[in-house]
Amino acid sequence: MSQATEPNKLYQQVASRVAESIRTGEYPKGRRLPSERDLAEKFGVSRPTVREAMIALEIQGFVQARHGSGVYVTDATPKVEGGADLDIGPFELTEARRVVEGEVCALAAISITAEEVAELEAILRDLAEETKAPASSTDAGQGPGERADRRFHVLIAQSTRNSALVSLVETLWDLRYRSQLCREMLARARKAGDRPRLDEHNRIIQALAARDPQAARAAMRDHMTRVIDGLLAATESEAVRQARLETAARRDAYLRRGAI
Repeated sequence: MSQATEPNKLYQQVASRVAESIRTGEYPKGRRLPSERDLAEKFGVSRPTVREAMIALEIQGFVQARHGSGVYVTDATPKVEGGADLDIGPFELTEARRVVEGEVCALAAISITAEEVAELEAILRDLAEETKAPASSTDAGQGPGERADRRFHVLIAQSTRNSALVSLVETLWDLRYRSQLCREMLARARKAGDRPRLDEHNRIIQALAARDPQAARAAMRDHMTRVIDGLLAATESEAVRQARLETAARRDAYLRRGAI
């Protein structure tokens, strides 16, 4: 699947082709879809891309994830035709943030003031307190912890003394709230217990306080990489988790039998 020949995002391409297969009857109503791994191999994309596509199709009403079983074609008429309104996906967005905010953090290390470092430390204390509260299913990704996290990253951008970079970082954060797909996946991640990583934020502060651009860039990029890893883990399909539990149970059973 070539991104250059298609104007849509990769996950939209996959979602569109699976939706077409549903319409043509290749995947009949009530049928379980192939696994993420199989779909990734079929379309030549990553598993995160397939995961975004499956959630996009679920939002549109084409499929339904069943706990402990997999993703099935629904009997209902899809609520939405096409996926343009879903906009950007969280993996693509976080990858963009990794590139942009890594360089922003390196530049901030040169010009950040002691007062701004102290303010980042205060925000981190707020973040630590606010992430103790249970995530609400109604905050749409904009609860207290999320707002504190946004303040942290925007302040780093402001420390560069470059208004264009500030605007760019704010735009990337705002995309999290405008995209239905982003909101849905972030909500699932919060429900699964994914929270802002305080130790990673602290390493960013330490690099900035040391006025070390290389360390600041590396700390921010590492943070964004771990955000992607955490999102993958938190949104992993229930079928995969259930399969792992069943495999562990079978292994334990064989071990018990072998001990007789």
